Parts: sequence; structure tokens; C-alpha cells
Amino acid sequence: MLFFPPCRAEAIPPPTLDADAIQLFCLPHAGAGASIYREWPVLLAPGIEAIPVQFPGRENRHGEPALHSATELVADLSGPLATRAGREFALFGHSMGALLSYELAHELSALGKPPRHLFVSGLGVPHLPPAGPQLHDLPDSELLAVIADLEGTSPEVLAQPELVQLLLPLFRADLEVWETYIPHRSSLQVPVTAMGGRHDPGVSLDRLSAWGSLTSADFHLTVFDGGHFYHHAAPDDVAAVLRERLREASLGPAAAPNTISVQTI
Repeated sequence: MLFFPPCRAEAIPPPTLDADAIQLFCLPHAGAGASIYREWPVLLAPGIEAIPVQFPGRENRHGEPALHSATELVADLSGPLATRAGREFALFGHSMGALLSYELAHELSALGKPPRHLFVSGLGVPHLPPAGPQLHDLPDSELLAVIADLEGTSPEVLAQPELVQLLLPLFRADLEVWETYIPHRSSLQVPVTAMGGRHDPGVSLDRLSAWGSLTSADFHLTVFDGGHFYHHAAPDDVAAVLRERLREASLGPAAAPNTISVQTI
């Protein structure tokens, strides 16, 4: 099953959507599953149908092997996404999810189903080489220290050896996806919004703003107060930006191509 049922384990009724709600497919960061977006369907309704996307190897796809390359993951996800996507849809990805969202935007465009908008969050532009050393083949203890420093996994989880043994192979596979990635050279014809935290030590504003070079359509840069996981700390602010951009997308291109805007929140 590709899509995580957003209210599977929560006592929250499914949101009531507008008839013309735009779909937003949400891709998680390295080591995570679709459940990190479990609150987004309610947060973004009624105008946006948030659809968390599940990668193989985790949660309700835990019986499948984790994949180790962007090519494999895009091949796994693109068919179901193209089938599920309606006339109005967009992509959101955080960190490694942003890389895959970018690749999926290319693939879906080639299939004749381009997204109305691409949101890339917490990741510098992928045509520049990763900053810092390779991480996916670090010894367990060093990789755990990296995971802890990112502050995206709770200390309670990292303190449980049985959970750590489940988590480490997923992180290794996902880091390998990023560290072995070969980027596209062609420009997207899809509006792009790059989003990030002002205090994210791993993503400079220069690398975040460089996403604008990868689209021939409009580009927006939105910088939030916070670190790498700024979107967990300020979900309402993130939701407001998503609504604004998707409302513009549903109205069609109002600005000249290659319009660039910068927003600080």
C-alpha cells in the first residue's frame, strides 16, 4: 500500500474537503514514514487534500525492502502517484523527500501529468554536491550521533536498542539515496517554492535559493524561524504558505515567467 491512511490510528474524523480541493502529495524525510504527516489532512482541509506518501521498508510497507537509489524510488512511486493524481495536484517533500519530489516532478511531467506546484523543504539544490563527508557507510555509533544531532528522532526512540536496529538500515538506505544521486540537467517548467529554517546548520540560504535555477516558471523562497525541522515547530505558518501558493496555482499563472519572490516568516 503506497498511501498512509491519515486517520488509521487517531480518533480524528476524516476532514470534509471542498469539491475542488487540490491534492498535495507529502513525502517524508530520511528514516521517516508517512505518519509524520498524519495531522496534515486535518490541518490543510478543506481546500487541500494532503496525501502522505509511504516509502517501501517502513510502517505499513515494512515487509518490503528499503530502496537505495533515487531511480528505484521514483520507479516505485511514479506509477501509483500518476494513477492517484487528479487534475489539480502538487508535491511537497522535506529533506530527502524534497529530492524525490523534484525527481517525481520531472517524471510526472514526462508522463503528461505535471504538478501545479513543487514544494522543496529543508534541502539545498541537488545539482550541487552534498556538503560534508559521506554518511551512509559510517559505523553505527557515529551514524546514531548524526541522527541525534538532526533532532528529528526522539531521544526515547534512540534509547531503545530494538528500535535503533530497525531505524539504522532505513537511515543508511535513505542517506545512500542522497549521496549517490545523479541530478537532472533539464529545467522544470513547474513553479517551485523552496522552504527552510533560518537556523538549519546543514542547509545554507544560498543553497536553498539556488532551487530557482532549476525552474523556468515562478520561484518562491520562504524562510522560517527554526532549524531543520522548522515545519514541526510552526505547522500553522507552513500551512498558510502552502495555502497561498496553491491558491495561486489553482488560479493559473498570474505573474510573468521566472518571477522570483522571497518571504521571511
